[in-house]
Amino acid sequence: MNSKDNLIEEFNEIEKEIIPFLAQGLSAKEIAPLIHMSYHTVKRYISIIIKKTNARNRVNAVAILARKHYV
Repeated sequence: MNSKDNLIEEFNEIEKEIIPFLAQGLSAKEIAPLIHMSYHTVKRYISIIIKKTNARNRVNAVAILARKHYV
């Protein structure tokens, strides 16, 4: 299993749903109604994604995911 597979396995279904929206540059407020969740819940999931990718911020997380060909 390669590092891309390992990273993908770390994300739950909701995180996997949010990641493409992050890659498009959408904010938590913009993502929330698209996936029928509260703004605060989406913010929490974004924080989890940042932590799981060992990123400094959401832009860095998307860059890391792009380098691993996840987005």
